[in-house]
Amino acid sequence: MSQLAIIIENLTRRFGRLVAVDQVNLSVEGGQFFGFLGPNGAGKSTTIKMLTGLLAPSAGRIELLGRDLERDSIEVKAQIGVVPEVMPLFDQLTGSEYLNFVGRMYGLGRRTAYQRTVELLEFMNLADRTKTLVGEYSHGMKKKLALAAAVIHTPKILFLDEPFEGVDAIASGTLKAMLQRMAQGGVTIFLTSHVLEIVERLFSHVAIINRGRLVAHGSLDELRAGVIASAGADQTATSNEKLTLEQIFLAIVGERNAARRSEEELAWLR
Repeated sequence: MSQLAIIIENLTRRFGRLVAVDQVNLSVEGGQFFGFLGPNGAGKSTTIKMLTGLLAPSAGRIELLGRDLERDSIEVKAQIGVVPEVMPLFDQLTGSEYLNFVGRMYGLGRRTAYQRTVELLEFMNLADRTKTLVGEYSHGMKKKLALAAAVIHTPKILFLDEPFEGVDAIASGTLKAMLQRMAQGGVTIFLTSHVLEIVERLFSHVAIINRGRLVAHGSLDELRAGVIASAGADQTATSNEKLTLEQIFLAIVGERNAARRSEEELAWLR
């Protein structure tokens, strides 16, 4: 078994009376392509913010790469990359200036930062926009720049919050190619996404959070087997059926019946 890259113990975050993340326990092996899924408002982004030090937990413990995040915050953050849901880019810099700045902040030498900036802009199909201000980039271009900034220092863990949201097919293909290359190189990738088809094709293991609580965790085959076993005599799921991740997700979070109720309640739309 690979060494654990991420260990979460009883992780909790409260906002007043609202418990956004409720005693989550989770471990991720080093080098895994890991999907963290859940409905809107389930606690995914809050969890990632705590895992990356952007938000303090109300309770619980986080260990990344064998180090306690609270105790060894600086050392841990130097070894992780983050693309948050809301990208805090510097709009008044060019893409080249921004990547050079990020590289230098991570401690890269001037020459190394410059070389990696050139390579990343080329890989992301942004090389023809080196003099364009980031504020003039499209949403997809900003996503690619944010990912480039997250990997310029060769992190050992990469956290991505909805990296495929709002990007076109070309940009999505570029992002997937980079993630696959990093995973093959042993980088642990922890990603949230509502695009379940992409997660199903890329990821080996997933966890599902619902209303702040972890409700499933394992390989896709393990989750698939669990859903089929719990279906029992239900003719919609049999041992001979290859359930999609979407079907697994809906079965686990219990939204299938809710969707049916919504259809009945909105019968006047027909």
